[in-house]
Amino acid sequence: MTQGQKRNLIILFLIYLGLGLINFIFFPSADLEGVGLRWTYSFGETQTFWNTINPMTVIMSILIIFLLIIFASNIKFELIPNKKQALVESLLGYFWELVEDAVPNPKYRKPIYVISTTLFLFILIANLLSGMPGINVTPVSDGIKIGLFTDTWYTPTSDLNTNATFALMVLIISHIFAASAKGVLNWLKMFIEPTPLLLPLNLIGELAKPVSHSLRLFGNIFGGGILVLIISYMLKYFVLPVFLWGFFGIFVGLIQAFVFSLLAIAYMGSLLEE
Repeated sequence: MTQGQKRNLIILFLIYLGLGLINFIFFPSADLEGVGLRWTYSFGETQTFWNTINPMTVIMSILIIFLLIIFASNIKFELIPNKKQALVESLLGYFWELVEDAVPNPKYRKPIYVISTTLFLFILIANLLSGMPGINVTPVSDGIKIGLFTDTWYTPTSDLNTNATFALMVLIISHIFAASAKGVLNWLKMFIEPTPLLLPLNLIGELAKPVSHSLRLFGNIFGGGILVLIISYMLKYFVLPVFLWGFFGIFVGLIQAFVFSLLAIAYMGSLLEE
């Protein structure tokens, strides 16, 4: 480890320690009002599924896209790569190898590669934010409560709607690619193989993909937040929860972003097999 990396780790540790002490001094006990509830806004007098949004999901999604654009625009690709370029090239090269191994049809490798890497980068940044102390908004009896450094940044991946949208998008795209590659008749024939008696099971199997795909990510991110909250309440909000934020946000968040993208590649690649 270089001196610069050691210095950055020490700075990160001191930031977490400082924020932990802020929580201990100014917020000695956990306020559980609004926990588990989502801030929602309805475009109409009657709240329905179709006219209701989670403002934090929209705001943080835009912020993450903005951060990714800034990061990408600051990369200068040169013949001798710098650290940032080397990191990006290693990451993208690794994903390309995964796509090459999982997708048999070369025609669809590039679009699947773009989709999977985009999902990975968005989910990774979203999950990393869940490990950083910041601002969160929760509904309370008299409106909304804005918490500063008493919780992590809100992550869109803790909203099941976000994960379900991504998983459903992967399912639809994978079947469009399959119908395009094999022909519509051969694609439909896939649902009655090896025997028409298995049609219900094949349909259930396809519908189960986005369910398990989205719930896995949602459960790990949202469940991690609940676990940290329970431990925080038991320990009277001492320094430890801040480090748990870091563990679940950085370590678990990185793994879950990779798993979600890997499953997306596997689902799309499996339908392209002859």
